[in-house]
Amino acid sequence: MRCSSRRAQRACSLVDTMTRARIPPSHAVLLALLLLGGAGRAHALHTQVVERDGERYTLVELDLAQDRLELRWTGDEGKPLGGVEGARAWAQAHGRTLEFVTNAGIYDRELRPLGLHIEDGQQRRRLNTVRLPGTVGNFSMQPNGVFYIDQAGHAGVLSTEAWQRQPPLARIASQSGPMLLVDGQVNASFDAASRSTKIRSGVCAPDPRHVVFAISHAPVSFHRFASMLRDTAHCRDALFLDGSLSQIWTRTGGYVGAPAPQLKPWVGMFLVLAPPAAASVTR
Repeated sequence: MRCSSRRAQRACSLVDTMTRARIPPSHAVLLALLLLGGAGRAHALHTQVVERDGERYTLVELDLAQDRLELRWTGDEGKPLGGVEGARAWAQAHGRTLEFVTNAGIYDRELRPLGLHIEDGQQRRRLNTVRLPGTVGNFSMQPNGVFYIDQAGHAGVLSTEAWQRQPPLARIASQSGPMLLVDGQVNASFDAASRSTKIRSGVCAPDPRHVVFAISHAPVSFHRFASMLRDTAHCRDALFLDGSLSQIWTRTGGYVGAPAPQLKPWVGMFLVLAPPAAASVTR
């Protein structure tokens, strides 16, 4: 049994424990997979609720070796999917089951992504390099940046300037802002004593093969949210996605984030679909 992924490492640990208990190795492997929910699954979403300084956050970790993260703006008719129900209906129309969905980056009044938006390798909105004076909205706080997964399946977060200098060959990409973490440091624009609090959501990649989406359960400051991602998710670069309208939805856990009365239509959204039903296996 290969123990390369985090999920496999947990399975291998269980196998080792059961083997020492004199359970036959073949039985131990099967039991470990069953205990971890691995039998018959082809995705590895890992959801946890963490508490830091009295504040609660939900973190959803994706293993890109098993979870294919998608970015969608519109459905087949060219209209924005709009939210969880729109994404679920779109998935069902394609014979798929929605496993995870959350809002992508910030958008404009015409319900268009405010910056770079790449789906399936196709650029639908170009990189936004406009710098507004002061701090006119979250996107204008510097640096802003881009979350992406490249054609090789590697994830990362780059500042807009870094992307402009050397853009990766991306399969998906979403520009938003501000960056929460830059090279392991909390964004210097954030005030640790700030009283400006909102529900916050963000994304980071602790390593190129894993992605973490995070959302606060209650309003928090930028500084506290960024610090949590650095210290709990162990990310060096992280990107803010949105505030008061943000939610994360998983098929097993339901909704976390903004209450329904605060919600507005989503424009871009990240989602994970269950793989198509496997064909019958010939024994």
